[in-house]
Amino acid sequence: MRPYAKITVAGSPITKSNFKLMSVNGRAILPSNSGKYHDRYALYEEEIAYNARVQNPGVTLSESLIAVLKVFYKSSKRHPDTNNITKSIFDGVEKSGLIVNDAQIRRLVIEEYYDKENPRFELELFGESVYSLSYNIEEKQEACAPISYEPPSNKKNLAGSPLRKPVQNSDSLIGDGPVCEICRKPVNEKNVVTADRGRKVICRDCLRNLL
Repeated sequence: MRPYAKITVAGSPITKSNFKLMSVNGRAILPSNSGKYHDRYALYEEEIAYNARVQNPGVTLSESLIAVLKVFYKSSKRHPDTNNITKSIFDGVEKSGLIVNDAQIRRLVIEEYYDKENPRFELELFGESVYSLSYNIEEKQEACAPISYEPPSNKKNLAGSPLRKPVQNSDSLIGDGPVCEICRKPVNEKNVVTADRGRKVICRDCLRNLL
């Protein structure tokens, strides 16, 4: 039998980080039977494990692997960061016993798609003793409209601000740019810290004084 497996799990993938709770000792925990919303991750991991085993009966892959992950989201506007969902998926696959350890994944290709009617992920695993990976990046014959992204919410105040413009004086300060919330002096990209989800800007000198 060739070292190969394929897993398909319906529904939009979720990330582990969105369902963590903090204990009284400051440790992150993932509840599984609290009866609350945070149980969703543990249930999703179990769903992955179940599908991985049912769809690949009697298969156990113990060698190094190439993984090709295709993620189909319901919407192109609201979904988790694709590079963050791999941990939850491979945790579930490992729990199924289909693989021994997620460290087996030595090469990973992730592709993002959209399917409003049938969100899902499709994961293929290839044993490196039989399969190899090659890829090409080529310039398109006809360019298409770019898919644009907004900066994270904690950096929206700085993105596109005068901090991105050329320096106007020898001290690398921008005359009409953002100013520190505390000392009210102009700040540049090398001397700024954001706070309050990016709504406030503080220079590093004032930050050191606060600490």
